[in-house]
Amino acid sequence: MKLRSSSQDRLGYTVTEIIVVVTIVFLLIGIGVPGFMRMKASARSAHCVSNLRQIGIAINTHLADRGMRMPEWVPAREDVTEDLPALDTELLPYVSDVILFHCPSDNQRIWEKTGTSYFWNSVLNGQHLEAIDFLGLSENTAGIPLVADKENFHENVGDEVNVLYVDGHVKRELQFIVEK
Repeated sequence: MKLRSSSQDRLGYTVTEIIVVVTIVFLLIGIGVPGFMRMKASARSAHCVSNLRQIGIAINTHLADRGMRMPEWVPAREDVTEDLPALDTELLPYVSDVILFHCPSDNQRIWEKTGTSYFWNSVLNGQHLEAIDFLGLSENTAGIPLVADKENFHENVGDEVNVLYVDGHVKRELQFIVEK
């Protein structure tokens, strides 16, 4: 007669085994969720960069139609009901959809209130593209900002805003804060 050990009779798992499995699952979730959130924030930032590039193309077309002179737009409207020449209203004929003016990370709903998530550099208003000057940067248009995020919508990616420059490139740059 053969004696069976108690381990052969057991059909379930011990409490220790269940605790170990649950702990491992929670550790994997704890590692994976923040990584997924960063990846999602990076994707939204990339979409915003794409929006700015398309806005840059629309601005170039607008410039070509008007003798390469920078438009005279307000930097940003406070409300969509204001009848002012602004980035989103003046570029409508040059874009396929108004959603282009919405940064996907704009959780503050600035786009809905003002018509755009982006800020126009009004210092350039009325300047001719070939003689453009911004704080003495007339030789290097790659350093002159044209359009940028109104806020740091991409804080989960870093302390940066997406900026479209006069030469057409878009880059994430440090955000400068002006205290009121």
